[in-house]
Amino acid sequence: MRPALFVAGAHTDIGKTHVAAALLRAARARGLTADALKPVVSGFDPDDWAPSDPGRLLEALGRPATPEALEAISPFRFAAPLAPPMAARLEGRRLELAPLTALCRAWLAAATAELRLVEGVGGLMSPIAEDATGLDLMAALQLPTVLVGGSYLGGISHTLTALEVLRSRGLAVAALVVSEDGSPDAPDFKETVQMVCRFAGATRVLGAGRDTQAGWPTALLEAVIAGAP
Repeated sequence: MRPALFVAGAHTDIGKTHVAAALLRAARARGLTADALKPVVSGFDPDDWAPSDPGRLLEALGRPATPEALEAISPFRFAAPLAPPMAARLEGRRLELAPLTALCRAWLAAATAELRLVEGVGGLMSPIAEDATGLDLMAALQLPTVLVGGSYLGGISHTLTALEVLRSRGLAVAALVVSEDGSPDAPDFKETVQMVCRFAGATRVLGAGRDTQAGWPTALLEAVIAGAP
């Protein structure tokens, strides 16, 4: 059994890397090997990338922050904090779906870890290439999805809409994770998770608090393993 999954967001800056990193740590704590790929990242500062998404994933994997490790985990990196194809254009580069899909498939085939995850960019419909959204890449890879939503005001609608989109495209959802919003005016987190759960049907819903010691990463790992073929 080698579970492979795609970590996707219902919105931008919603906690995908927080959830992905926690899942990697939970797997390693159980004695499983783990690996991750964040194929595309924008808003990347090459002079200070430890706090970046690939930097955080490497830390969760227990790997040193070397140029080689960075290249392996995030091959497409762009400086501007824009949608990847827009950021790429500013650097005279062009992102297209076919080579991006080929990269991900090759990584999935070569990775020997017991848990493998690919993390997307932005929300489901955020452009990830000149000719594709993140959803198009997910459809091409056909991996079970861990969908990350938020608990900010309006987050329930964004999350449930993303869930319906995934279902309409025939993509399996291994779990739906509601990431806790840190703003003081956010709706009550527990009530938000309960409301999402009420409308999510048979999909497993977990609340991802800001404290990763609370047990939800282990519950998420168990859900992923239980759903693995």
